[in-house]
Amino acid sequence: MRTFHAQKYTTMVTVAFYNLKGGVGKTASAVNFAYLAAANGLKTLVWDLDPQGSSSFYFHVKNNKDESKKVFADEMNIKESIKDSKFENLWVIPADISARNADIIFKQSKKKIKSLLSSLKQFDLIILDCPPGISVLHDNVFNAADWVLMPNIPTVLSIRSYETVVQYFKETDLDKHKIKCFFSMVDHRKTLHQETIQTFYNNKLFFKNYIPYLSDIEKMGIHVQPLFEYANSSYAAYCFRELWKEISKTCIN
Repeated sequence: MRTFHAQKYTTMVTVAFYNLKGGVGKTASAVNFAYLAAANGLKTLVWDLDPQGSSSFYFHVKNNKDESKKVFADEMNIKESIKDSKFENLWVIPADISARNADIIFKQSKKKIKSLLSSLKQFDLIILDCPPGISVLHDNVFNAADWVLMPNIPTVLSIRSYETVVQYFKETDLDKHKIKCFFSMVDHRKTLHQETIQTFYNNKLFFKNYIPYLSDIEKMGIHVQPLFEYANSSYAAYCFRELWKEISKTCIN
């Protein structure tokens, strides 16, 4: 593992990619935006909090057995869990199946993740790739993140999950203004997608740019790497870049 130079950077931004629902393009977004951030010179750390370990898989890094549990329980220094990726400026804290025990370990603590991240000031950007749901783990994420980015498919159930999360923030005195949303897996052939997008654009609740439903993105699983490594000139890559520009302007700069 590389040796980090302490306190070189004074400002760190933490962004969580989250949704109450699964299957909305959350991990694909986390992986590709982390790649773009690192390519733009930001020292970027991806913390994979999902027991499935999908973002870890895409970056070809893995934990030793029960490493996630040990970090959560203070049995291992979080810095020791940071792994190199093959990309410049990009590191990963990979997940393993023991991450499923986070709620049990955290018990009622809602600021454990924020405390763990406080020692990682050497990074410009920390991206949290979160499992779906709402639990003590997610309360930790919501407290630790400067921004909670929610990809949403433009369907009734997906939008309902967005509204549920906003209501949860209100009920638990979390800052709902840190929630920022964008549409993903958009299918232009579907009238419902077009109508839903227009409705929420009119309400100014979502970023203007979005991620379409394209086979090049699905092929991330085949190539086991970020989109830009195998389809850099594709329309999908263009869409991720344009949305990243918009996100960066609001959340990073």
